[in-house]
Amino acid sequence: MASFVISECGLKPLPHVYYRPRTGLNPTAKPRLFLNSSNKSSTDLIFPSVKFTSSSSRERNWGLKVSAPLRVAPADGEERDDRPINGGVNGAESEEEEEAAEFDPGAAPPFKLADIRAAIPKHCWVKDPWRSMSYVVRDVVVVFGLAAAAAYLNNWVVWPLYWAAQGTIGHGSFSNNPKLNSVVGHLMHSSILVPYHGWRISHRTHHQNHGHVENDESWHPLPEKIYKTLDTATRILRFSAPFPMFAYPFYLWNRSPGKTGSHFDPNSDLFVPSERKDVITSTVCWTAMAALLVGLSFVMGPIQLLKLYIIPYWIFVMWLDLVTYLHHHGHEEKLPWYRGKEWSYLRGGLTTLDRDYGLINNIHHDIGTHVIHHLFPQIPHYHLVEATEAAKPIFGKYYREPKKSGPLPLHLIVGSLIRSLKKDHYVSDTGDVVYYQTDPQLNSSAKSG
Repeated sequence: MASFVISECGLKPLPHVYYRPRTGLNPTAKPRLFLNSSNKSSTDLIFPSVKFTSSSSRERNWGLKVSAPLRVAPADGEERDDRPINGGVNGAESEEEEEAAEFDPGAAPPFKLADIRAAIPKHCWVKDPWRSMSYVVRDVVVVFGLAAAAAYLNNWVVWPLYWAAQGTIGHGSFSNNPKLNSVVGHLMHSSILVPYHGWRISHRTHHQNHGHVENDESWHPLPEKIYKTLDTATRILRFSAPFPMFAYPFYLWNRSPGKTGSHFDPNSDLFVPSERKDVITSTVCWTAMAALLVGLSFVMGPIQLLKLYIIPYWIFVMWLDLVTYLHHHGHEEKLPWYRGKEWSYLRGGLTTLDRDYGLINNIHHDIGTHVIHHLFPQIPHYHLVEATEAAKPIFGKYYREPKKSGPLPLHLIVGSLIRSLKKDHYVSDTGDVVYYQTDPQLNSSAKSG
């Protein structure tokens, strides 16, 4: 928690004001103001130092959540800045100077992870396993209720409604009990043909390395040299809707271009030796679910299984890929990706995007509030909206307000998704702060095809 120390000001004159350059900002931007910290008559806002403690081994953690460091060091070469968040005299900068300063989204922010943490109410961090279980029960009841209604009515007007509703059901962070998380995680993930521990570990890798060109996991940018090794057909499939929205099962088996391994293989370089037993357990559960589906096809017939499970499954895959992609791509302005010393956990997390999905927000547990989820994945989904509102004043321009959606988020599909697939193809092989570049030949090839 940040501590606030207020000295007695009395009637002493205000402290002198000096200009100070900011590390990493655009050189054309106006310098901001800071107070002479040696003048004891000023009101000081003192932030704690933030340190990162690393470990050479991974601990076994079966939580549905993914881990995020409680303390994170500033990126190498990044100066510590103990000024008031908004800068200027008495913590307030004039509106004219704020508007005149050019915002650089790739620059190191003037706040720390601890400042965001301090702004979030304490109760937002509390997990209630009974409340979490109530969401699971709700989802399960809805799933089986929809299936029963669709099978009973057996009408081709009803089936598409069932598929759409079934394909967007989901779940969120759960509890602090690792065994409970593991049991619920295997039941829920196996039912949608996802190996729980394999996904949990790779998703943890994604959170801990988001925004890093080489180390991020899933939907990270392709470096130019890897992009150029792809044949034309692969490029078109990867960047032409709706084909990328079917990628998730293939990613589970083979990962992304330029990476090797599988979520099902305990010897994959995704995992360390101590995690191999967990991966085997999840693969066995996945296999049992696949066998159950084969058995059901003989009991109820393949057509009925197609209507009840297979079509909703592929809608779920498309929805998952759409949501995951849009949380990291498709903003009207280019977002940075990092390498080397420029990357930090905070800077990477700040390049995620919140999205509004209209009526579907509640169905998939407010995962559209994605920035706070990325920085603090241990916050339960039912506190994400409140935590985001509390953190917005700290984020400033680093938070990109999502465009309001109608009942259905059609603007995200026909707007953000299509625009991004046409423009965001690869990043340069060099540079520590890079942005997506466009391959004009790909767009012409797709049109001619």
